[in-house]
Amino acid sequence: MDLRLTHLWQPARATSQHLVVVLHGLGDSAAGFLWMQEELGIDSLNYLLLNAPEPYYMGYSWYDIDDPLPGIKRSCRILTDVMQQIEQEGYPPDQTFLFGFSQGCLMTLEFGSRYPRSLAGYVGISGYCYSPEAILREMNAANNNGRWLVTHGTRDELLPVEVTRAQIKSLKEGGFAIDYREYPKAHTIDPGQEWRDIREWFRNLLL
Repeated sequence: MDLRLTHLWQPARATSQHLVVVLHGLGDSAAGFLWMQEELGIDSLNYLLLNAPEPYYMGYSWYDIDDPLPGIKRSCRILTDVMQQIEQEGYPPDQTFLFGFSQGCLMTLEFGSRYPRSLAGYVGISGYCYSPEAILREMNAANNNGRWLVTHGTRDELLPVEVTRAQIKSLKEGGFAIDYREYPKAHTIDPGQEWRDIREWFRNLLL
């Protein structure tokens, strides 16, 4: 694919138009999620692993942590272009999942809620959002489809669970249908129960 972002592509093991677009966290890169296809173990999923647009030490960033909003808006515009290109390549929105960790979780919430097309599903791990109030005010109602899974760790040393918990509470009270789950983990993806739950969530939507 000829995309605005550098990326890695992992084709499905079985012919399929189902696609997972993966957004990494701060300072990471697409290569940090090459393990995902093997660990998820779902043959019908293609994977598009994106590098964020801004260099950050040895990796990349979706936005400036000290002044996030301009970068968030720019990354949302870039992701809009990426999604349009994906669709032209034969991967329709209703078969495309958005998956993000940390900064990628924020981008999943901020971009995914507003995108004009409703996706197959959305997963956000160990992140937060910039403004719950803005999301509720500006979201595309069609994207409030109950296919949202957000997880967080009660031992997260970088993004305290209390912040994310309060934000998700505000979103849910505002009518945003999100499946929110907490796990006894740090700022990481737990290979145990959390990953088993994510795998089951994908499989249920692909039935």
